[in-house]
Amino acid sequence: MTIKRQMSETYVVAAILASAGGFLDAYSYIVRGHVFANAQTGNIVLLGMRFFERDWLGCAKYLMPILMFVAGVLLADRLRVKLKDSSLHWRQYIILIEAVTLVAVTFIPVGGRFNIIANTLISFVCSLQVESFRKVHSISFATTMCTGNLRTATEHISLYRTEKDPEHLSSAMKLYGIILFFIIGVIIGTLMCTALERAGLIFVVVQLIAVFILMFIDVEKLESEAPSPDTNSSENPADKNE
Repeated sequence: MTIKRQMSETYVVAAILASAGGFLDAYSYIVRGHVFANAQTGNIVLLGMRFFERDWLGCAKYLMPILMFVAGVLLADRLRVKLKDSSLHWRQYIILIEAVTLVAVTFIPVGGRFNIIANTLISFVCSLQVESFRKVHSISFATTMCTGNLRTATEHISLYRTEKDPEHLSSAMKLYGIILFFIIGVIIGTLMCTALERAGLIFVVVQLIAVFILMFIDVEKLESEAPSPDTNSSENPADKNE
């Protein structure tokens, strides 16, 4: 069976978005009050704790990013259905929404209630991204968190040891690579956010613009036009004259 490939599912796009995910985690931690806005497990735990303490204001603080994360998933799924016949790929619209939202975040002052608003918007961006970009080379992965990638990669290592299928080893290395790009994003984010604070977020906007442009490339067309190594090596010069 032939698997239809899209530019949005290539490794280069996955690597860029994974580094952007790492950058956003560094940004929310360094600039926006030492929190991680990419994943919602921590917010759900803290919501439960504040609910137990009957701290309703605290509940609202952690409920907002959770609800925005849900809203992002719903929006991404809705756009996938509504824009399937659009001249642009529906994921390109997602990238544009992410970029515009992050530009808006750079104008939000640092501190107090402003950080809550900024982190809520970052949660929204991350939910759009994690829902829209879910596969690389037909392997399920996430761009804004590492736990699932680490589990899946290690599972492929275990399967490789059992079945000796090199495809499992290849899948594991690709996923470990995505984790590495996430870490690189964290390092770059730490350097830029320490120096530029909230303005450092523009780096992620540039990455998203790069992904938007890359998605105009027709991967299937490129692969179909690429000369086959086997064909070239076996071609007889006399055949060219026929």
